[in-house]
Amino acid sequence: MGNKITDFNEIKSIRINNNRSLCFTTPKVMGILNLTPDSFYDGDTYNNSDKILLRVENMLKEGADIIDIGAVSTRPGADTIDVEIELSRLINPVELIIKNFPEAIISIDTYRSKVAKELAAIGAHMINDISGGTFDNNMFKTIAKLNIPYVLMHINGTPQNMQTNPIESSILLTVKSFFSTQIKSLEKEGFNKIILDPGIGFGKSVGSNYEIIKNLEDLRFNDYPLMVGTSRKSMINKVLDTDPSEALAGTISLNTMALLNGANIIRVHDVKEAKQVISIVKEYNKSNN
Repeated sequence: MGNKITDFNEIKSIRINNNRSLCFTTPKVMGILNLTPDSFYDGDTYNNSDKILLRVENMLKEGADIIDIGAVSTRPGADTIDVEIELSRLINPVELIIKNFPEAIISIDTYRSKVAKELAAIGAHMINDISGGTFDNNMFKTIAKLNIPYVLMHINGTPQNMQTNPIESSILLTVKSFFSTQIKSLEKEGFNKIILDPGIGFGKSVGSNYEIIKNLEDLRFNDYPLMVGTSRKSMINKVLDTDPSEALAGTISLNTMALLNGANIIRVHDVKEAKQVISIVKEYNKSNN
């Protein structure tokens, strides 16, 4: 199962293409760009080219290492949309972003192999799959052929039903078992550019989400990087009686905990604050050496 790794120098560096790699000696920040009308925090905010480009420019200026672009809301209870609608929301904005910010590393938040293939063809660098390959039987073969980094996330159920019966107990065993099975399937395809995400908020109780953060390093397999996304989620709001617009302080707290417990990537709406957290945690860890 998971192996303890306390030195970030031991974490696998992932090659994006012939010219670029993601190196995790310093944790990375994945900035969120939602192109959806109904996301839980900033839905319908980035609904034209100028707003999209300004959002990307600001995240890059604030230090985002990766821009994660999604066109399907995966909040609890969100409706599914047709793959062609997803593609129509993604293709022009991604082409525009790549043209204006050729240095940016672009991730596509999708669980569909067709979307992964078509967006990689226009220049996207990695795929972030909330289903960990369980919603599309062709995803693993597609990813192996594309040979680009792949975020394998655990989810319990689907966005439509995942909070109906969230996992209340044995969450670490459940996630470990899932990771083990899916990693073996990917490795059988000859693919190992894997980033693991335990899926905070995706079908877990509040207590289970906090258990994951506290025991994050126990979920590591080999030297694969770990990604955590807690940004403005309900595990904050249910504790503090806030809504997502008021959840920045809680997000900062959880990002700090995640980094101290081994996170290599934090996925956030608020890039500047995430970079500040990384600097503070690095200084803290230095003082303990």
